[in-house]
Order: sequence, then structure tokens, then C-alpha cells
Amino acid sequence: MIKKAKELYAYRQMLKSLVLSDLRTRYKGSVLGFLWTFINPLLTLIVYTVVFTTVMRMNVEHYAIFMFIGLLPWLNFSSSILSSAGAVRRNSNLIKKIYFPHEVLPLSNVIGGIVNYLFGMIVLCIAIWIVGVNFSYHVVYFPIVLLLQFIFTMGLSLIVSAVTVYFRDVEHILGALMMAWFYFTPIVYPNSLIPEKYQSIFEANPVVSIFASYQDIFYYHRNLDWYAVGVGFIIAFILLFIGWLVFSRLKRNFAEEL
Repeated sequence: MIKKAKELYAYRQMLKSLVLSDLRTRYKGSVLGFLWTFINPLLTLIVYTVVFTTVMRMNVEHYAIFMFIGLLPWLNFSSSILSSAGAVRRNSNLIKKIYFPHEVLPLSNVIGGIVNYLFGMIVLCIAIWIVGVNFSYHVVYFPIVLLLQFIFTMGLSLIVSAVTVYFRDVEHILGALMMAWFYFTPIVYPNSLIPEKYQSIFEANPVVSIFASYQDIFYYHRNLDWYAVGVGFIIAFILLFIGWLVFSRLKRNFAEEL
């Protein structure tokens, strides 16, 4: 795995080009172009806020901020997974023509998603300032949680990008699975609303520690649950290792399958 990391570093220019290409083509041809990076999360925030405050009657102080803190990284996580599912197939010509570490393809999707998420954070920070929720020193923990999210997302992206080459239906099933996963994660509702008898089920959700940590940092202004974060990192590294094994095994026949 260390050897593969060194190889990926050697191809960092290719990785950079793929990330920049993804960011450039994401809104290519649209009138507002790059501004959609900020408009999309803002529109999503408005829609979810209206639905959950007027229809679902969600009684949470500064609910729009609470929800957006979790929703923004989820959108990044979900879009990275869904985009990575087709990453290898979209670059079939590249795979057939030249040699390069194929792991670059899902990695570029994940990094591109993180960059997009960081731009979205500008919208969140402005919203927090306008509402008056304020910031605390706990924001220094943000890079730790972001790293946890990156490792977990990368591990899952390696798996889905490789498996989809052989089973195309996975790409279609993923959308429904990600939607179900979203509602089983306390993002648009606080953890306190989960009935006690179901708490253990929700706690088994491997991404709960990620989104709860974002809420701790930006909404509750409290220290991270270091035990939960530690377990989260263990799970993320195990998933990354499994993803690397699966991808390494399946990539041998990519050219034939594509």
C-alpha cells in the first residue's frame, strides 16, 4: 500500500490535471458557470429548510444552520461516491492507451469533491455569521474531521469504481442506497429525536461520527467525541485497505471489460 501511495505521488501532475478538468467541466456551458458552486448548496439549503420547518415542523434552534452543517458534507460524500462509480468507465480510452495507476481516477473524484465542499463552506460560514451562531475555537478540529471523511470516502470510492466495471447495475442502485443512507444518518434531524430502542441501530452507522463531529464543531461548540472519532478512523482505514485490495484485484481486467 505504501508503494502504491508513492506511485500515486509520482503521478501527481496527472491527478492535478484530472481534478482541474473535473472542476472546469462540472458547470461548463452554463450561464453562471463557477457561481453554481455557491448557488447549488444555497438552493438546497432553502428547499430543505422550508420542508423541514414548515411541513415537518422541526423545532430546532437555528435549524437551517444545524441542517446545513451536516447536509453540506453529505452532498460532497454522496456526489463523490456516485461520481466515482463511473470514474473508470468514463476514462476507458485513457486506460486502454497509456499506463498509469488507475486509482488516480476515483481519487481525482474524491479530491474534486472535497475542493467543491470547501467552496460550499464559504456559504456556510457566511450563513453562520448572518444568523449570529458565532464560531468557537473548536473549528481547529475541522481538518481532523475532513481527513476522516476523505479516508472513508476514498475507501468506498475504490470499491464502487472497480465493481461497477463488472456490474453496471451498481451505478443505478447506488442512488437509492445513498438516499436511504442519508435518512438513516442524523443530518436533517438531531440525534435526540431517535427513539432510545433504535439508538444502537443508528450508532452502528459508520458515518454518524463524521457528521456528528461537524455538528459538534460548528453548532454545539464542544469538543469532539474522541472515542467515536477514533473508532471512525479505524473503520475508515479498514475500509480504505479493503478498497485498495478490491481495486487492485479487479483492475487487472479493466481493459478487457471496458
